Amino acid sequence: MKIQRRASRAEVPSLAMGDIAFNLLIFFVILAQAHDDSFLTWQPAKARNTEIAGHSKVSVLIDDESKLYLNGQEIGISQLADSIRETLGDAQPGERNVLLKVHSEAHAMRFEPVIEAISEAGGDMVHILEEQRK
Repeated sequence: MKIQRRASRAEVPSLAMGDIAFNLLIFFVILAQAHDDSFLTWQPAKARNTEIAGHSKVSVLIDDESKLYLNGQEIGISQLADSIRETLGDAQPGERNVLLKVHSEAHAMRFEPVIEAISEAGGDMVHILEEQRK
């Protein structure tokens, strides 16, 4: 005995197509708003009698949103010491400068662990300040 199969035809309702198109549109709009790291906002702290920092291989920045960056790349505090140690490599004392740039409104609870991580990595910390003008 031969059983005949029914031909089933699935149709997508036209209302669902509009929802799918709307969701795809939202998805691509969100993807198009990529965060560009070249526009890091940083306003330096000000101080009197500042000295020129010199050359360094490592730059650590804490921006106005308390985000942490190592050489322009966002990084977590737990990875900071190892990354600094790796970047400095076998540099001699005096060549292990790490520039620390902290936004003027950053809280101590954010930059104190960064100072610790720089010390742990064996870096010579240089805090970047802007000379205070009258």
